[in-house]
Amino acid sequence: MAEERESLEAFVGRLLRECGRTIACAESCTGGLLTSRLTDVAGSSAYVMGAVVSYTNEVKASLVGVHEATLKAFGAVSEETAREMAEGVRRAIPADIGVGITGIAGPGGATAEKPVGLVYIAVATAGAVHVERHIFDGVRTEVKRQSTEAALSMVRDLLLDDSH
Repeated sequence: MAEERESLEAFVGRLLRECGRTIACAESCTGGLLTSRLTDVAGSSAYVMGAVVSYTNEVKASLVGVHEATLKAFGAVSEETAREMAEGVRRAIPADIGVGITGIAGPGGATAEKPVGLVYIAVATAGAVHVERHIFDGVRTEVKRQSTEAALSMVRDLLLDDSH
């Protein structure tokens, strides 16, 4: 009989529970997929505080707290916006960890400087914000899936680092 492997979202959930930490998400290009994956795990109400699908700049500014100056200077798909999304949702919900994801899932919306698959993911705590830039390959659903996988990995790594 094959050994059943724990999913990444279940592992992250177990770490959150063991560390007594909570999480909130601000998602743009993933449309709530990260939060869906986190809440697929039974008992996730112990650590998932809430989420905002901030698909428009207006919602990024009004509900998540991204500064309009940031959106004008750097655009919705930028390291700066991802950082402010993560920090903003962590404060707004509130939670110990905030995750911000913004990107271009495609097939449209790309420019020469910002191609399809460009995604910025930020993970914020009270003490720091870590941002990663990715370029994922594939169709829209694959970009969304890879984005959530990377975000979960970032949260996992943060929790594992904090536990040592």
